[in-house]
Amino acid sequence: MTKLHKIIAASLLASAATTGSNAVLAGSSLTANVGMTSNYIWRGATQTKDGSAVSGGIDYEHESGAYVGLYTSNVSWTTTPGYEQDLYAGYKFAAGPVDLDVGYISYAYPLSTSDSFSEVYLNAGYDMFSAGIAIDSVNKSTYVSLGASFEVKKDLTLGVTLGSFDFTGSANDYTHYQLSLSKGDFTFAIDDTNQTGAAGTPRMSVSWGQSFDL
Repeated sequence: MTKLHKIIAASLLASAATTGSNAVLAGSSLTANVGMTSNYIWRGATQTKDGSAVSGGIDYEHESGAYVGLYTSNVSWTTTPGYEQDLYAGYKFAAGPVDLDVGYISYAYPLSTSDSFSEVYLNAGYDMFSAGIAIDSVNKSTYVSLGASFEVKKDLTLGVTLGSFDFTGSANDYTHYQLSLSKGDFTFAIDDTNQTGAAGTPRMSVSWGQSFDL
């Protein structure tokens, strides 16, 4: 799992933070990533009040499929604006033709600790299709997503995502939709939700990200 996905590859699938990927690793790896976006959008919701964000992280993946990583980005949706600091760990493996990824992630906001939360997640990928579920047992929320990616032409990918956020005992449930075009390190995305008011306004964003071996 690479937390760069939250801004860049999230444009292909806005899921619990990962997408299904090659589960059988050729060997252990230690990588770093850095990203920039005009609007940090996560599961259809802006995390920066429609402002820009810079993010970065470090990931270690063992050849067995186990992985652990750290991610950070500026945010402004929290009670006290500041930054996000994530820690996650999981395991990738293949079940026949299906790639699976199961893990745990902690979303921490050091300047606004009351907004911190965590989830367990399961993501699956098959060919061009992906699906995921993330559960926060404390806040009683469940996020489910479905996605697909299509090669429009060489090195240009169209991503389509449908996600649903359910909050038990709350009227804050919503559905979001995303279309994206990605080429290399660049992604252009359009996000929308079925919410009312500003939260339901379609948003466009451009993002760039780079990962490299350490």
